[in-house]
Amino acid sequence: MSFLTTILRRSGDYWVALCLENGVVSQGSTKEEALIKMREAIASLELAFSDDPSLFTAPIAINELHEFLSIEGREPTLETYELRAVYA
Repeated sequence: MSFLTTILRRSGDYWVALCLENGVVSQGSTKEEALIKMREAIASLELAFSDDPSLFTAPIAINELHEFLSIEGREPTLETYELRAVYA
């Protein structure tokens, strides 16, 4: 089981999760549902990678992280983000 870092943020009626180590994104109606779907997506990615090791995986780029954090608009936000450890 590996340890990965996930950022959770609210987007409309959903919670969106982004894994910093591999760029996987998931969403759910609750934080817990977004994290469950994140674990499923990471498992799928790891399975695909084990079938084809030539698949490219890399940590998320800083400009992509900035886009994720500011996706709702260009104005600075006072929104709180949550970092979570995901064991997948």
